[in-house]
Amino acid sequence: MITARAAATFEPVGRSVATARSFVRDTLQGWGYSDIIDDAVVLTSELVTNAVVHAGTSAEVLCLRSEDHVRIQVSDRYPEREIPLQSAAINMGSPDREGGRGLQLCAALAGRWGVDYSATHKQVWFQLDLPERSVGTRTAGPALPSALLPLADERVRVAVVQIDKTGAITAWNEDAEHLFGYAAEQVVGKPLTDLAAWPHTPGTSTGIADALQLSRWEGSYGIRGADGRVTPVYASHLRVRDTDGDPSTVCLLVRDHERAVLQTPLRVPASDSSSHGDGQGSDPFEVFIGSPAPDDLDGLLQRTVERARDMLDGDSAFLLLATDDETELEVRASTGLPSARQRFARVPVEVGPGRYGSARMPAVHEDLTQVPGAVPLLNGTGMRSVVTVPLKVEGRLTGSLGVAAESPDRYSNEEALRLQFAADRIALAVESARLGELEKLRRGSLSFLVEASDLLAGTLDRDQTLALMAQMTVPTLATWCAVYTIADQSSEPYLSYVLHEDEERIDGLKALLSKIAPPEPVPTPGARIWSAPAEAAHQAALRTSMRSLGLGEPASVSSGIGTTLQTASAVGGETVVLPLVARNRVIGMLTLGKPTDEHFRQEILELAEDLSRRAALALDNARLYSERMAISQSLQRSLLPPELPEVPGVEVEVIYRAAGEGNEVGGDFYDLFPIRDGAYGFAIGDVCGTGPEAAAVTGLARHALRLLAREGFGGPAVLERLNAAILDEGARSRFLTLLYGELWPQEDGSAVLKMVCAGHPLPLRLRQDGSVVPFAEPQPLLGVMDDLELYEQTMTLDPGDVLLCVTDGITERREGSRMLGDDGLAEVLSTCTGLTAGAVAARIMRAVERFAADAPSDDMAILTMRVAGLHHD
Repeated sequence: MITARAAATFEPVGRSVATARSFVRDTLQGWGYSDIIDDAVVLTSELVTNAVVHAGTSAEVLCLRSEDHVRIQVSDRYPEREIPLQSAAINMGSPDREGGRGLQLCAALAGRWGVDYSATHKQVWFQLDLPERSVGTRTAGPALPSALLPLADERVRVAVVQIDKTGAITAWNEDAEHLFGYAAEQVVGKPLTDLAAWPHTPGTSTGIADALQLSRWEGSYGIRGADGRVTPVYASHLRVRDTDGDPSTVCLLVRDHERAVLQTPLRVPASDSSSHGDGQGSDPFEVFIGSPAPDDLDGLLQRTVERARDMLDGDSAFLLLATDDETELEVRASTGLPSARQRFARVPVEVGPGRYGSARMPAVHEDLTQVPGAVPLLNGTGMRSVVTVPLKVEGRLTGSLGVAAESPDRYSNEEALRLQFAADRIALAVESARLGELEKLRRGSLSFLVEASDLLAGTLDRDQTLALMAQMTVPTLATWCAVYTIADQSSEPYLSYVLHEDEERIDGLKALLSKIAPPEPVPTPGARIWSAPAEAAHQAALRTSMRSLGLGEPASVSSGIGTTLQTASAVGGETVVLPLVARNRVIGMLTLGKPTDEHFRQEILELAEDLSRRAALALDNARLYSERMAISQSLQRSLLPPELPEVPGVEVEVIYRAAGEGNEVGGDFYDLFPIRDGAYGFAIGDVCGTGPEAAAVTGLARHALRLLAREGFGGPAVLERLNAAILDEGARSRFLTLLYGELWPQEDGSAVLKMVCAGHPLPLRLRQDGSVVPFAEPQPLLGVMDDLELYEQTMTLDPGDVLLCVTDGITERREGSRMLGDDGLAEVLSTCTGLTAGAVAARIMRAVERFAADAPSDDMAILTMRVAGLHHD
């Protein structure tokens, strides 16, 4: 039964793919099904791309919700498709091809999928099953001996926070004050989202605001305390309503390593629990972990280390998971240790400094002071004795589990065997949960990279590309980001952009980074650790602390870094640098950082590396485009006169509008220059086409006119020689329409003109009585025929008369089937009686722009000259 539906149609243009993704994402988010958003977005992107890009038709997207699944249908109207025979197998294409992967993805990700044909439509649909999410149920775990119960470090504090329907805090108990450092009056009335630091990990799309809207929710996030540090918490949310029907959410929060206090295990089926009788024959896995295991990997790992610590009566425990190639171990859970400092820290297994030498076999260290560095994770923790055992699946190392104590000689081979037995029971469950998390993360990463590629491909502006790079990484991949750019091989890296998830810390972070040397531009792919920001932050924090104690600044600390303790804590974690390599050259570096004592997980670094490759190419394309734009604009300016001379008794005004983004060189040009003995030459022309070939003719024409006119040649001789020069260009030549004239201001206030109009729109004369007449006769254009016989016409402009010269971009301005034309231009000019030359040009341009709503497709130039008369002192 369909319980909800949403539909939208997208036009056959490239941007529709991103719009369709947003539509599906918003729809599923609104229905509360964030678990399946990433898969749905990836599949929708492929299928809509097939419709609007490859098939070239509109795409209709329909989302249908039922009780146990969501179905999404994408239809196109491709008319030239053959309807396949019923028995024909569907060819899903090769995964190595650029296109045709949509059906393969459907087969891999969807629970069900299919293709339906009609006479006018092809419809591809896929179905994603909804995760079971029972609401309002309570469950109970098995009865356990007291020795196996979770051990808390101190009195367990449970923060009780109530949130109203707008997301604002309405209640804040004493335990919340103790855990986070805020008094109730400081936070009541503020949104919880101001304090919550949500783990923006690809594949985890539900945010805190979304979680507060669910009827029941459990999970981890962080609360930013009064001291600026983030406390990892485990939370249980229950949505209720009061007697007036207003909803609110009650949140119970404990420190993340005490999650067992709140975490609700799933109910054990009656058939399973009844078979155990008096407990004989119970699975050791269930006794150790509880039945059944938590759904999520983090929950399973955290419960594992807590049970391991309790089982061996230790002071701390930890669990590390191996990378895919088994060369490194990554800290994923701990108890009794500073978990925030250690989470996602990595140590090598076989070689290198800080190697984890006892990963592949059970090991007992009776006193770590005798073998310093044997277990790097415990350096500086005060732990003396430790037992570690490997987690293996089918002989492959998947992790390591350890329990440690503060006193020496606590553990022997007997404890190692007990812990190994437990590790063997949980290894398969841990690996299964890890693979599930990795698959979800990779699907989320695919969705993330699809969106990122779309955004980066959508701009050629360098500054906007830099901003997009940073905004895509913060806070999704890192807490802060800095982008360095390198102009050329001899240039030093330049700090171009800085972003932090807390905007108030951006200035301090920028000040800190600007005082330290930039990272080396190494072209080696992959992320490398950069320790300079953390060291500088440590020094800044030390100096600030000593100043606050009145001890002055220590001599060993430089005084150039002005930052706060909050900035130092924000930068004090792990920092990595990824090279931005495009076209075999390092053009910059992407720097990602974590706050104090936090580390990057390997999957995030791999995703950042994929993003850096795309970002580097986008940044280099933006650089090349900017350089091309600068060259184009510089060349365009060189083809136009730098300034217009003052002509005695004549007002002159020019308006020039180049069409197209970037003002493509070539096209229209104008000029006004002194010749000799009080005479002035003027020209306005239009070269056929745009680009370098047209620009060459434009430059040739403008400079040749000046040179020939100043050599004493008359108008016809000037244009005939220019025609020969254009034809000499051969295949690069372009025909040219040109109006050229010479002007002599007269003592009586009039002006004498001699003009040649070679294929150009005729100039118009506006008399003081408002009449408008053409002021020249048409003659052949230049650049077509070898032998031209041109003649010049001599006319006189009376005081107050206006001469209007334009290019065909003015007269050929179109709106649908209508065109302004010569008559329309003359009509506008007839309304300009009594206006100055500048006012006439402005009115003409305003009328042209208002004639059509679309941007002009051709260059436009206007040259107006008004005879004002000579004034004698």
